[in-house]
Parts: sequence; C-alpha cells; structure tokens
Amino acid sequence: MDATAPADAAPLRTRLVLKDGTFQLVLSYKVEGDVVRYRSAERNGAVEEIPLAMVDLPATERWKREHTPGVPAQERAVLSPELAKEEAERAARTPEVAPNLRLPEDLSLLALDTYKAVPELVPLSQQGSDLNHETAHETLKLAINPSAAPHRLGDIPGYKADVQLHVALPVFYVRVGKDDEENTHGGALVVNTYGASGRATPGGGGIESDYVIERLDVRQGSRQIDSFRLQQLGTGKPQPDVIEVKSELLPGNHWLKLTPVEPLLFGEYALVEIVSDHEVNLDVWDFGVHPDAKENVEALRPEVKRAPALERR
Repeated sequence: MDATAPADAAPLRTRLVLKDGTFQLVLSYKVEGDVVRYRSAERNGAVEEIPLAMVDLPATERWKREHTPGVPAQERAVLSPELAKEEAERAARTPEVAPNLRLPEDLSLLALDTYKAVPELVPLSQQGSDLNHETAHETLKLAINPSAAPHRLGDIPGYKADVQLHVALPVFYVRVGKDDEENTHGGALVVNTYGASGRATPGGGGIESDYVIERLDVRQGSRQIDSFRLQQLGTGKPQPDVIEVKSELLPGNHWLKLTPVEPLLFGEYALVEIVSDHEVNLDVWDFGVHPDAKENVEALRPEVKRAPALERR
C-alpha cells in the first residue's frame, strides 16, 4: 500500500492513524513487511518507521479517502460498515461530554462539574448501598403513598457530602443497563466490554427510570431525605426542595443525560431515582453545591492524547 503523491504534484498531507486514537501527519507512507515507512510532514519529510501493529490502516485509508480533493462525496463512503459499526459502538460506550473529556467504562454515575474553568467528571457514590460505592448502582425500592403528605424517608450521615460541585447547573450522566447484556430497548450493537481496571463494566439504572434532585434538610450530624408527590412531577406544579431534570438518552442507549431545569442554590442535595409511578430508590447519590469548595480528589480531567515517540531510522 503506497500513498505517495505524484512527482509533479505538491505534497499532500494526510494522516497516519494509530490504534490508540492519535495520528501522525505524513506526506506519504508505504507498508513494508511488518513496518510502515513514511515521510513525516512535521519533520520536513524525514523518513521514519513505525510497527504495522500500531497503525490503524482502515481508519488511515478512510481519512485519506474522505479528505482527498476531487473525490465525489458519494465515493467517500466508509470502507468497512462492520468497522464503522464497531467504532460507533465504542464511542457510544465512552461518549465525549467536553473537549478531551469522555465518560469512563468503569463507573455508573458522574456529574459534569467545572473547577477553575476546567471541566471535570466527578464520580458520585450511592448512599445506603452495600456494593462498591465507586461502581455500584443498586436499587432499594420504597413505595410512596401518592396521597400522603411529604414525610421523612431516611437520613444520610454527616452534615455535608464528600462530593462538592462548583457550578449551579451540573449535568449528570447515568449508565443505563449493562453493556455486556443484550439491550432490548434500542437495538444497539452489544459487545462484551471491560473498564480500564479490567473488571466487567458495572451495571446501571433502568432505561425506564426517571430522576429528580432533592434539596436535603441539614440537621445535626445528618441530612434528611423527604418524600414528594410523584404525580405532580412534570405538571409544572413546583414542590418545595424538589428540582426536576430533563432526561436525554444518548446515542447507543448506554448513558442517560440529566440536566436540572433550574439552577441549584448553595446547599446539600441528593439525586433520587424514580423506578415506577409509586416507588423511589432509597439508595440515593448525595452531593453538595459550593463554588468555593476544594477540587474533588477523584475528579476526571480532560486528557489530550499524545502521539507515541517513534524511532527514526
């Protein structure tokens, strides 16, 4: 495979796409055995080599085809529909929510925060669950009488949450279902997938679940969770200390995006899952909102991939 430009034409830069998602700008490239020899566009045409095993040739050819002047649009089709489907599924499992910031494969619920002008994804743990709080999405159903007045459902120990967000309109991302089980709701391609730690992708919430944010009543040594009227949600009738959210199922049906319909004031909150028209999940996700709080220790920051150092020969 030779991508050398004609001798009488100006050198045309193209991308040599690598399997780690990065790329090299090159003037030409050629596969020779188990290496790819190329002329670097970044180093004045210097001839360099890279192992063939590191190069994503289908993606390289596709990029070249789609960006070559004079190629009709109808001929710029994806060379391999199977490869395109696989790439779309991989992207859907870890969608980008801010520049260079993607949702991970080994967590179930995160909040998109901003700390000192930098977007961050902050993992939220469930309160009340006996599972690993880093990955768990457990459901402890509690029936609520629709006609009953708001009343105490339970308490969360401590006067403030470990996670303190810095913006009034954080966005929450909830993993839906399990990526290694068949998805019967959207017809998405399903594959076995593992997180960065090597363990199976954690389970998520039900695709039918709704969510609200509740402002907690802070008492001495604890934060109180109260009930609310489920039948009033979505009617436009406000309820004290209840903030409704807009839900959006992201492409691929792996993540649910939750956006508060109004800014959150300073204070302590819980994200509450509504599992049916008369039941809520008592295992909630607690957090606070305080712009002057310290940075969250476990926050995931944007990560710009760097091209690997290549050996010059």
